[in-house]
Amino acid sequence: MTILGEPASKSNSRKVVLIRGKVRVIKSAKALAYAKTFAQQCKVLDPPIEGDIKLSIHIFYRTRRPDLDGSLIMDCLQGPVYVNDRQVKELHLFHHIDKENPRSEIRVTELR
Repeated sequence: MTILGEPASKSNSRKVVLIRGKVRVIKSAKALAYAKTFAQQCKVLDPPIEGDIKLSIHIFYRTRRPDLDGSLIMDCLQGPVYVNDRQVKELHLFHHIDKENPRSEIRVTELR
């Protein structure tokens, strides 16, 4: 599947906030916006995959600057495509540049 938009790096997509006197770590506005966009475009499997999987992600960023990080994408796939991201037993992650069309091309394969 192809998801349009540029994902936030999970390591840079958290912010610390104070909620009712307690420190909490939440997703940044960019990460939340990407997750919402992802959910609108993601194909939903019914039922989601329950076994081990291989995941291949080609991320096309606008610039060379972002760190290669597929963890937010893996989180977004949890639920609609597979039950839990702990099922990912093989991961292939690639960084590409496409200034005009940032996107993620994702292939999920069930391992047998």
